[in-house]
Amino acid sequence: MSDPDAASGAVSDAADDESEASEGGPVRVWLVERTYSDDEQNMVILVYATPDGTRYFRKERALTSFTDVRDTTAAVAVDPGNLGAVDEPDRRERYADEAARMAAAHDPDDVV
Repeated sequence: MSDPDAASGAVSDAADDESEASEGGPVRVWLVERTYSDDEQNMVILVYATPDGTRYFRKERALTSFTDVRDTTAAVAVDPGNLGAVDEPDRRERYADEAARMAAAHDPDDVV
């Protein structure tokens, strides 16, 4: 089956994550954690991880008002240079499990 996004260079599915990274293209990461910051009021922390749980992308959002609407998607494509390493084996396993769950239940652009 051909992928219409492949020609445009977009990240197409979880199987492409590692191949895209090796070519220097964007890496798809899946939402694995959403927390509210204890340090800052009105701050939401979103953590996205690679399907194998070895790398993560952290995104912080300030909630400035109730009318401030910004969608959170199941996955995002990020530059490999913006990914951090997950060193803790337990966290790596948890992130991999959650990334797999999200990928199975949602399309990357689904609002979650």
